[in-house]
Amino acid sequence: MSVNLTDYKELLESLPSESMSLLENTWHDATKVFSPRGLDNYLKGAAALQGLGRGRSLVDTWVDEAPQVAKEVGEDVISDLATTALMLASKTSGAVIELILATAATAAKRLGDADLFRNYLQFVNTLVAQAPRGVRPMLDKLDVLLGQLTLGGLRRWALWGAHAHRTNYEEQIQYFSLSSKESQAVLQKERKGTLFVDIQRRINIYLRALWARDFFMRPTSGDYETRQGYRPYIENYLIHLPDAYDAHGEIAASEVYRAAAAHAAAHLVETKSPISAEALNPLQMAVISVIEDARVEALSIKRFPGLRQIWSSLHDATPDMKTTIGDFLNRLARALLDPTYEDNDDWVIEGRSLFAQAQERLDNNQTSWEIGVQLAHKIMDKKIAFHPRTDILTAPYLDDNRYFWEFEEFDFERSLTAGYEEPKQIRKYVSVMELANEVDVETAGDDAQEIWVMGTEFFPYEDSGVSYNELEGKEPVSPPYHYSEWDYQIQLERPAWVTVQEKRTKLGDIQAIDRIAAQYKREISRMKFLLDAMQPQGVQRIRKLEDGDEIDINAAIHSTIDIRMGLQPDPRIMMRSVRKIRDISVLVLLDLSESTNDKVSGQEFSVLDLTRQATVLFADAINKIGDPFAIHGFCSDGRHDVEYYRYKDFDQPYNEIPKAKLAGMVGQLSTRMGAAIRHASYYLKSQRSSKKLLLVITDGEPADIDVRDPQYLRYDTKKAVEEAGRAGIVTYCMSLDPRADQYVSRIFGARNYMVVDHVERLPEKLPLLYAGLTR
Repeated sequence: MSVNLTDYKELLESLPSESMSLLENTWHDATKVFSPRGLDNYLKGAAALQGLGRGRSLVDTWVDEAPQVAKEVGEDVISDLATTALMLASKTSGAVIELILATAATAAKRLGDADLFRNYLQFVNTLVAQAPRGVRPMLDKLDVLLGQLTLGGLRRWALWGAHAHRTNYEEQIQYFSLSSKESQAVLQKERKGTLFVDIQRRINIYLRALWARDFFMRPTSGDYETRQGYRPYIENYLIHLPDAYDAHGEIAASEVYRAAAAHAAAHLVETKSPISAEALNPLQMAVISVIEDARVEALSIKRFPGLRQIWSSLHDATPDMKTTIGDFLNRLARALLDPTYEDNDDWVIEGRSLFAQAQERLDNNQTSWEIGVQLAHKIMDKKIAFHPRTDILTAPYLDDNRYFWEFEEFDFERSLTAGYEEPKQIRKYVSVMELANEVDVETAGDDAQEIWVMGTEFFPYEDSGVSYNELEGKEPVSPPYHYSEWDYQIQLERPAWVTVQEKRTKLGDIQAIDRIAAQYKREISRMKFLLDAMQPQGVQRIRKLEDGDEIDINAAIHSTIDIRMGLQPDPRIMMRSVRKIRDISVLVLLDLSESTNDKVSGQEFSVLDLTRQATVLFADAINKIGDPFAIHGFCSDGRHDVEYYRYKDFDQPYNEIPKAKLAGMVGQLSTRMGAAIRHASYYLKSQRSSKKLLLVITDGEPADIDVRDPQYLRYDTKKAVEEAGRAGIVTYCMSLDPRADQYVSRIFGARNYMVVDHVERLPEKLPLLYAGLTR
């Protein structure tokens, strides 16, 4: 499906003629970079920037630079770039926004990864708030800075200057333009040896020359807060390497990159199946990981003997290291790789012997499991405690081995095609006759290259009750959203740590919603007068003012009479007409965790049933007032899968569709509340209302399956509430947990929560609470 510029004539009619001419000239090149969806975001971004009223040059810069950014890191970041520019409109000048867009292609080229580019946009947003005078000189030197610094290094360099020269604007400008000695000194301190973007092409050619196949690599910004970067890792069959390496002693950083990439590639080539982690303790898994590393390296060295020298030169373990379990693991790793290394420890000698005896069985990673379990049992004789976080391998090129453990579905064939861009699915809206005459596969699914649907439902002749639209593929869900998470123990944010997945909502029986409205008919009637009082009152006259817009005739006459009678007149003879309107947007965020399926004490209905009832009453009430509102829900299954459901959006009428969605909501999984609040805030920020309210309804404290520390998610949720507050969003929690007083006030604030001890009163309390919050 092709996209023509003429299709967007109405959207682009506000663009100046010069900008429109520029867009027409670049359109041909843009169609080569963008998919139809990307072109839609590209043109909508141009129209949105024109709506800011900051001049033609801002739009022209977008038209020129956005395709270059998409060419470097993919079209998915274009919407993020446009959103950042629009958000900054209220914080800085149009010239700075234009400069951000003009240098975006440079940042994308130097960072080389979509996630890193999004982190860069977040960093720019932070810097505009903390050092507004330093943004322009920094962007002027961006090519120089990113040529020497990683994204983490750039952030630390910039925030150092922002804090050091917070009130001295002249020195702030000198610092960010690299004119001061302290700026140069901090820059030198944050420099790293070799950046990934400078060596990526060479490493790609090197791996392809060895294994005659492509390996796709991505940089990671592990030194975002500290100079210690991430360890290499393999995820989704892609190799992730640190965005910078320092030299390792006398070994150049480029050789460290070569060793890390070759080791990860060896895992991808030699691992045909995962290793089961069932019934293994952390010590056994650590020892098996050492053997598995040695196994894939031994198989690779048989084919390419020169790899032994590259890898063995990065091992520093010596026989003198015998304090921790980690010391012995490092000694074993070196002993299995380097035949010239001598070690007199019985455990290391036994490991070497077992590995040598298994040379004929190295093609099967079950060998690693057998040797690892045996050695793990032996090392317990040393009576040394094992600490999984600190007892790790220290060779800088080794990955974290998450790739071969059987924690998720493993597909070796898919690893061969990882990194190649899959064709984007196109949805085309057609007429009845086109649909009837041209459909080839009526049951096409999510993998179809082109899906044909109609604007209205069209049912086949058979009495199946399923429309052609449903037969021809599901409506695509949005891409995943990545949010940071606060770690209170290290007092730092973990960037892009949590993934929010928007899920399709299931439809239920709408009659259940009608029954709820009928059941609480008396409560609705009692609220009628309150709601009528909250309706906008239009224009009101405020009388008896000394300074106003017009004279109050009655008051003026009374003052004249007082003067004639020799009395002191009342000087308040003016009045002013004031327009009374409600300007508020509210989002109700429902906790849909598994615990909501529990029965209410002494009742036959569940907490989820009460939540649904309260939400229906709330929606009926607020719909009567006319305030824009949305109803969303969430649950979670670990940090990589926070499920988010949108039952009603702000621009969606409250009719049969939202009601059917509310009838179909279910309780499942866990409660990762901080990520859900950040995603809900994302939607509230897009509203133009002067007051924004986020109302969270939950039956318990934040918790998730991959978090053992009960304080961790509490502090993260508190941080998410603070972030929402800085964005002008008022967050209020209605908790159904009788024990919530122990923690909810520390998360939401002393006046921003209510604990409903008698859960059955929730349906009547929620609308009344809203009335009080929005007066």
